Order: sequence, then C-alpha cells, then structure tokens
Amino acid sequence: MILRIKLLSPILTLPYLLFSPSGSTAQKLKKNDKLLLTNIQAHIRYLADDKLEGRRTGTPGEKTASDYISSELSKTGIQPKGDNNGWLQAFDIDQGREVSADAFFTVNDRPFLLNREYFPLSFSAIGNVSGSPAIALQESGVPWFLDLRELLESGAGNPHFDLHGAIRTRAAACAKKGATALILYNSSKTADNLAFDPRDKGEVAVIPILYITKEAKRKYLKDESASIDIKMRVAFSEKKRTGHNIVGWLDNGASSTVVIGAHYDHLGHGEDSNTLYRGSGDRSVVFNGADDNASGVAALIELARSLVASRLKGNNYLFVAFSGEEQGQYGSAWFAAHPPVDPKKINYMINMDMIGRLSDSSHALTINGFGTSPAWWGICREAKDKKGLSLVQDSSTTRTGDQAAFYRKGIPVLSFYTGDYPEYHLPGDSADKINYPGELQVVKFIYDIVEGADGRGRLAFVKTGS
Repeated sequence: MILRIKLLSPILTLPYLLFSPSGSTAQKLKKNDKLLLTNIQAHIRYLADDKLEGRRTGTPGEKTASDYISSELSKTGIQPKGDNNGWLQAFDIDQGREVSADAFFTVNDRPFLLNREYFPLSFSAIGNVSGSPAIALQESGVPWFLDLRELLESGAGNPHFDLHGAIRTRAAACAKKGATALILYNSSKTADNLAFDPRDKGEVAVIPILYITKEAKRKYLKDESASIDIKMRVAFSEKKRTGHNIVGWLDNGASSTVVIGAHYDHLGHGEDSNTLYRGSGDRSVVFNGADDNASGVAALIELARSLVASRLKGNNYLFVAFSGEEQGQYGSAWFAAHPPVDPKKINYMINMDMIGRLSDSSHALTINGFGTSPAWWGICREAKDKKGLSLVQDSSTTRTGDQAAFYRKGIPVLSFYTGDYPEYHLPGDSADKINYPGELQVVKFIYDIVEGADGRGRLAFVKTGS
C-alpha cells in the first residue's frame, strides 16, 4: 500500500453484533467461522513467508505468489478470466531508461566498468565517439575532459544552483569549439551527487557526456599531459518490468458485475527505494508485507469462497489480485482500462488494502470512498450481526489505492483499511503481527456489505470532488 494522506469526515460509529476478538466469546465461533479464520491464517503465512522474497512485481517471488493465489481461487470454484482464458493478466511497468548492454568506454583499450568506474549522464546524447586527446588540452575533433571543481565552486552557497543545467550549458559551449564528447571528473572535495537517473526526461545534451569516478581518474589517468586513446559508445534502452494481475470470474448470469480486489505485490528486498527502512540495504532483508497486503489477498480468496456458496446472484463477480500497486497502482490502472467484461456493466468496486491490524481497543475500520454512492450509507446501516467496529467514513481519499482507477471511470468504490501501524513499509510487517480474529470481523463485515448491495441493482455514482 502506498502511504495515503487521510482527510477524514466525522466518524460514523454503528453498533454491530459480532464476537469479541478475545475472551470466552471468541471460543464459541461457528464451524464456518473457524474454517474462515484458519484459512486466513494459512494464506497470510504463506504469502508473507521469506521464500516469496517480498513479492516484488515482476520477480520470481511474484510468480510464486500468483501460482498460490490462482490455485486457491481455483479451489473455490471460480473460473479464470485473465489473458487467453488463463488466470493472469500481464502489464508493463515503465521504469524509464537504462544504459544499453552494448554501451562501453575504453581508455587505451582498457574497458571501464559501468557504474563502478564510469556512467553516462542520463541526459547525454547518444552515439559513438573516438579520439586521442590529452586531459590538459582541448583540441577540435576529439573528446574533452572537464573538471567539475570550477562549476561546484561557482555554485557554492547558491540554493538555486543547478549542476545539471550548468553541465548542459558547458557541453553546448564545448561542442561549438569542436568537442565531440565531454568526460567529467571531480577533483574537489565537494560532492557532486551525480548519478544515472533512469526517469530523467530533461533536455538532451548536444554531445555525449560521461562521468568517471575519482578512483578511476586517479588510477588510470594520472598524467594529464599524455595523449590517450579513447573509444566510447553511449546508448540507452527502455527499461520495463512485466507484472501480472490475477483474475477470477463468478458468472451468475446477472446484468452487472462487481469487482472485488486486493493487491498482492510488496517491496521485495527494497530495490525500488520505496521503503521506510534505513538499514544497510542488505539483500537478506525481506519486506514480507503481511498486512500490506497479504491480509487483503486472504480476504479476497475467502470472499470468493463464500460468494460461490452463497445465494447472492444479483451481480457477477470479478476477483482481482493486483500487482504493481507499490510502484503506483500499475496493475489496477491496466485492469480498469482493459477489463475482461463490458466496463459499462461494472456496478461497483471493493478494495481491501491492509485490513489485518484491527485495533483491539478502538476497533476502527476506515472506509474510503464512502461518498461515491448514496447507497453506501444505507447498505452499511442495514448490515446485521456486527459488533465492535467503529467505522470511519472517508469520502475524500478515493484517488489513492487500487480503487482510484475505478473511481476515475465513474464507478462507485469502497476501500477498507484498519489503520497505520509501526511496521508499515518495514521488514517487521510479518505474519505474527496480524490480528487474525480482527481480520475475521472485517471479512465478515465486507461480506455483509456485498450482501446488502446484492438486491439494489445498479448503484448510483457520485463524484466526491477530491
């Protein structure tokens, strides 16, 4: 789950009758509730295990998770509804550009190591360049060297100094004087903080620009008066990752369809720098994402099981486990743009994201998107046999989370969330921290929401304006 800023409207607290998550009442669970609780525990523990390596989109861990979820959905009796009648729906995540595999930089036939000894700047021009310059000389028709010391000293103390812009300007001036490429190094003690930025979409320089590290400069280019033989190729390629939504279908022969979703991806080993962890970056660190969002996926599977066995036939149901949520809701955006059913027949969408940490003291369950249909108030009010949940209605955050793509299509949405917790986007979000009886409460409540909507036909959509 991507951290959301909540603008809460007044709290709506409704009395519901359900077992207390602790004490003697919890021991009097019905047989179906015991099975539901056992299944929820099993799903979360599997998905949040280290062997799935944090379920990062486009990795073997995502594949292991998708195989499990597909298998469990199949056991419920629903049918696949992904690409080519399978369970999976593929989509690409655009990660910007990367240095092409055929790029190189050699000095006197010695290849420099990409990212360890050199890298092209992300706004570099592409092309092949060769020549025999000396570092201290700037002759027409060959690459030029530029020490960043002067630029850094001129910009010192200026909060508006733009090193990238200064390099572009200098490169253009050098090109006018005959430079065919610019090779940067930094002899000063001032950090330049230059790095290859795959998402840089700024103006492209007029000539290729490379940066060599201090260690490489000191080791291989000590004599600044000597002529050296340089060959380089600067080239970039598009960097993409393929993720997979998992799509199941319960066809009740109805005229409208409900989408029930939860994202199953998480942060892997933290490769995308979207964690709150400030540790060493050791690949042994796994972000298991038990609440974010194995908890939602467990609910998805069990709601599928319950709805297959139910008499609720007023809608068809699409059960979708989204991937790519942690990179910016790529999977849900793709699905909303490419649904396997007529999008005009989608009645509403329910999203479950981080529903496993219900507080035993506040019992607070936040419902985002409460204002997207006037029907939601009555459906929640009429839900029966619930107790102990304080519902916090939030009409103003419908643009965050996987429900957002459906809201933008004019579809009523609800998204459920049990609140912040200390281990959010940290390695400690593990299966042992889940409040399993609390999640059982939430899942049963969501089922009753679906039940309450079953006989109401198409729900009216209201744009919340935020």
